[in-house]
Amino acid sequence: MAEVVSKSGRKMSPVATREVTAVKDTSPKTVALDAKKQIRRAENEEYLKDPNVKAYLAAIAKAEGGDYHAKYGYGWAKGFQTGKWTFTDESTHPGAGFGGSTTASGLYQITIATWREYGGKMGLTDFTPHTQDLIAVDILRTLGVIDKIKAGDIPGAMPKAATRWAALPEGPGKKNHYPPQPYAEYPDFLSYYKSAGGTVK
Repeated sequence: MAEVVSKSGRKMSPVATREVTAVKDTSPKTVALDAKKQIRRAENEEYLKDPNVKAYLAAIAKAEGGDYHAKYGYGWAKGFQTGKWTFTDESTHPGAGFGGSTTASGLYQITIATWREYGGKMGLTDFTPHTQDLIAVDILRTLGVIDKIKAGDIPGAMPKAATRWAALPEGPGKKNHYPPQPYAEYPDFLSYYKSAGGTVK
């Protein structure tokens, strides 16, 4: 197996290797790997322009009570008001919130593991609001619900989306996937979505 090396010289995971004829110059493989990341990001940029996708992200944020610069922890809401749960450095994921109980951060409560996994697929290394949006889009895409959302099939998207965001209901008349955590009732979530410009088929 030939090693795939990033531009920074770091060896990539074995998943990114394949059987090839041994050659000294590995740059073609590096370029191919970068191209995949660029394509993934470009595709997600297009999804982000869709009105229903944007509205769905806004509804997730509303349900989760998030903020682009919030770090979460036990009793985070009170701490957020005093600044203990906020961050200003967008150059990387901010890590654990005040008290160290969780690394969930930003508008969509993205953990550091999720940031590495999904940001890595697009070559993203910062934690700006736009990066957070792109990661949320890629999560919905990976769950296989992005096209349902684009089509306005919100009930169809909810069961899988609720497996990633505890504050989401699994659909009309259903609770969330992670009781006893608080969640938005489906009519409320739908109201958030429509208020943000989303349409339902």
